[in-house]
Amino acid sequence: MLLDTAPMEHLSGAWGPMGALAGTDGSARHPHLRALRADALPRRDLADAVHHIARLHGRHPGLVDYAAGHGRHPIECEWLEAAADAFVAERAYLVRLVAAVGPLPSTPGHAESEAAAAAQRHALDMLAQSDRAGCATGAAIALAIEWVAIRAVLDRAATSFGIDPKPAGLPIPEETVSVVDALAREAAHERAMLFGAQQVFAQHRGLWDLLEARASARSRG
Repeated sequence: MLLDTAPMEHLSGAWGPMGALAGTDGSARHPHLRALRADALPRRDLADAVHHIARLHGRHPGLVDYAAGHGRHPIECEWLEAAADAFVAERAYLVRLVAAVGPLPSTPGHAESEAAAAAQRHALDMLAQSDRAGCATGAAIALAIEWVAIRAVLDRAATSFGIDPKPAGLPIPEETVSVVDALAREAAHERAMLFGAQQVFAQHRGLWDLLEARASARSRG
């Protein structure tokens, strides 16, 4: 079943606090992401985005794979298993895209960018392996929400570099909402879920900030 690609601005009603958090903290409104989606930037900027997204989410085990080992409720575990299965195809898509876009664009300050990207990856791995009930699942849910916007950038890159985009296969929003509702019934679980999600949103905003800074450095160079 496919993840709905409707704008994430409409989450806040049915999704409660998680939707509100996605609306305020999610990266979908980031100006650099929007410019990439609109094909308003050079292809080298798309290539740069593909490489950095692959660094964060193209490895195995990834965020969802780690989180799958920390579910407590049956509905939570089922959702995590389905999401982990879906990310097998998403990682394969990233591998194809990285090959298609070519080498990482040369950018001034590359060493600092490398360090920032490594720190983001480490932070996501730690969140996904948290033993605090609900935290890892919240992080995985945030990634599923964010993947709509991220996938739009990847699909734009695919089209630009001659690859036919394929639909994503993440759990549909109704299934994800069911997990959010299940965790929200316990206050401690809900707090942990929202914390995990908030941290993922923050890391992704940091990713787009980094990519924007790199694009600016290339344009000045």
